[in-house]
Amino acid sequence: MIEELFFIEKQTYLNSIIHQLDSRVKIVICFAVIVAMVATPYSSLVFPVAGTFAMFFLVLWVLACLSPVVYAKRLVMILPFGLFIILVQVFVQNPYYTVFTPIADLPLGLHIYRESVEFATILLLKFLVCISFIILLSSTTKVQDLLEGAGRLGLPAEFTLTLGMMIRYVYVFGYMYRKINEALATRHFGPFDSRLPYRYRLRTLAYTIGTLFIRSYEQGERTYTAMLCRGYGRESHLYIRKKPVLWRDCAFLACGLAVAVCTPVIFWLSSIGLV
Repeated sequence: MIEELFFIEKQTYLNSIIHQLDSRVKIVICFAVIVAMVATPYSSLVFPVAGTFAMFFLVLWVLACLSPVVYAKRLVMILPFGLFIILVQVFVQNPYYTVFTPIADLPLGLHIYRESVEFATILLLKFLVCISFIILLSSTTKVQDLLEGAGRLGLPAEFTLTLGMMIRYVYVFGYMYRKINEALATRHFGPFDSRLPYRYRLRTLAYTIGTLFIRSYEQGERTYTAMLCRGYGRESHLYIRKKPVLWRDCAFLACGLAVAVCTPVIFWLSSIGLV
């Protein structure tokens, strides 16, 4: 897991059509698709909209010359965070519906409703589409380019500077954890080694977490002192050089926004019989 952290930007150094696009274009298209997907009503309208966005994502992924394994690995890392919330919806009477049809009765007074399963499916589709475009953005754009693109789009300097430092020190703390883990490995310690006493393993893990926390705090203090020595203050900001938008970036942005905006509108008009 930690080793994957150090190679998380490896895919962003490819030279495909998507990689060469301006980071602002990719950020805007990703944000537009997420807004369009979230704004789509919780109804059967979500299914064709999600299907169209999925096809759009597949086209972009192929153009980016990325392996499906990359997508699968990153999706597996993120999926557990939203999957629990989605599964809970199966047992909840959601306010979007007025009539509920039980399809299964479980112990402890739990019931599974047909409408709740439909709502959970809709929520899952929304989640997958949004996460997929975020994965595409992070797999084709370097972190520094993301920060610079966000700054050019008008994101406050305080936010870009804080976000850049946070991302930088994720790798620092990952390196600290790897050193601690290597030290434990030289002592033949394994957290899942059944030959070691349970309390010993638990105590060692607690010491490891405590050590990592103390080192992180000390690193933060050293960084803060170094920033003060270099004159850091309220007027400090991340330097972002000016960069013009090329015509091909504008053309791709227009196509991407057309797909993101027109897809839900067309299917909505079709659902009410105007198309």
